[in-house]
Formats: sequence, structure tokens, C-alpha cells
Amino acid sequence: MQIEVRKCAFCGAQLQPYAKFCPNCGSPVPEAHLTRRIQTGITGTPPLDELIEGGFEEGKTYLIAGETGTGKTIFSLQYLLHGIKLGEPGVYVTVDERPERLINDVLKFGWNLKTPIQEGTLSIPPLIEYFAQKVWGKEVSDIIGSIVDALTEECERVGAERLVIDPVAPLVATHTHELAWTREYIRSLIFEIENKLGTTTIVTSEVPTGEPTLSRFGVEEFLASGIIVLGLMRMGNRIIRTMYIRKMRWTKIQPAIYEVEIIRAKGIVIKRLLS
Repeated sequence: MQIEVRKCAFCGAQLQPYAKFCPNCGSPVPEAHLTRRIQTGITGTPPLDELIEGGFEEGKTYLIAGETGTGKTIFSLQYLLHGIKLGEPGVYVTVDERPERLINDVLKFGWNLKTPIQEGTLSIPPLIEYFAQKVWGKEVSDIIGSIVDALTEECERVGAERLVIDPVAPLVATHTHELAWTREYIRSLIFEIENKLGTTTIVTSEVPTGEPTLSRFGVEEFLASGIIVLGLMRMGNRIIRTMYIRKMRWTKIQPAIYEVEIIRAKGIVIKRLLS
């Protein structure tokens, strides 16, 4: 879906998609308040949507970061399954795991992915072979073009409004160890997805244990419109799960840490604000 180019009514400067203020003169964009919010499906006390002014902004990209085992995949699938309930089909992309294995593992958790796949409201394309054959040794523009073309075809097939890439690192980690190349790759990938697909997208990033970083390559957090950090915290003699809204562009948020719980067949549930 091609996003329409907009211009500032006061100075004529070109506006980025979904901009709320003109970057040239600072004037507010009149229709900015009409931006549609996409529900996340993360429930609790309070639900996540209540904390971020109704949900994610339509057409934007959001980063879910956390160490291994913190619930990034569950968050992502919960987001997609909630969308399906609302009539918003989705595509789930993973290069780490085969679709049939993921479907079987998720069924043990209490979520049936086979039905929405059969009904055409969810797609989990088998992209492991695709990336192994099509990505290696090509220029950034060629790789991005191949990936976005494949994603566009799949999103159009199911009418997807939601997209998850879980995680984003394997799409680039096996190609090169050059950091500058990798950062340009991720930047181009996110821009092309937002410009051509128009989906509201989640990308996940595994934070190395004990490291203060939010992403593997140090650029994802700057490109994403929002960052939600999932973590583990020691409280006395027990370990609790946490959620922290690190960033939500143009959205009023409370910089606080919430205790969350992963409940079978429900997903991530916010329990309380940690004092």
C-alpha cells in the first residue's frame, strides 16, 4: 500500500507519513489527531492500550526487545491473534523456526494457529529456504527489494494489516559482520515496509544477557516508533516478569515498570505497577 505524500498547509514542506508536526516550521498537522490506533491485545491492570493512548499508530513499526525467555514471541503472536479477532489479518515472519514446528509448539500453549491459517486470516510463510537462497551475496537494494516483494505478495494474499518479524536479526546476521552495512540494511528494510506495505509492524530483538543495549545492531531502537522492553527482575527470592514502555513516539507515556505474567492460552497479562 503506497502512502500518500503530504505537505504542510503553512509552509509547503513535505511531511513524513503520520507526522504530527511540520519538521520545517513546526506547525501542527491538522489531521494528525485522526491517526488510527491499532489495539495490541495485551490485557491486564491496566491493559497496554490504556498506557499508550489506545494502541500502536497505524502503519508504524514497533520494537519488542528483551533477553531470551522474556516473552517476545508470545507478545507478537498475541498481537496478531487479537487482530484476527478484530478482522485484521496478519503475517508472521520467522527465519529461526519452521512454520509447522511453531504451530505445534504454540498449540501446547493453548493457541490454535491452524484455523486462522486455513481461513486465510493468518500467514506464516516458510522463509528459511527463501533467505538462504536469495539473500547471500547481494547488494542492499536487491536484498530489500526481494524481501519486500515477498512480504507484499504474502500480505496482499491474506489482506494483512499486521506484520511481525520475529526476530529481525537472522535476516542480516548471516550475510555480513560489517556493522555499517547491517545498519543501512535494517534502516532500508523498515522504511520500505512502512512505505510499501502500510502494515502496523512489530519487529523483535533479543537483548544479550547483562548488556544495556536494546537491539543487536544499535539502530532498530532509533528507527522504531515505539519500544517495549520485556525483562526479568529479582524480587527477594523470586524472579518476576516485567514490561517497560521505553519509547512511544508522539504518545504520552508513563516511564514505569510493570509486573506481567504469562498465562497459558491468554498470553501476556499486566498485573501491577511496580513501585
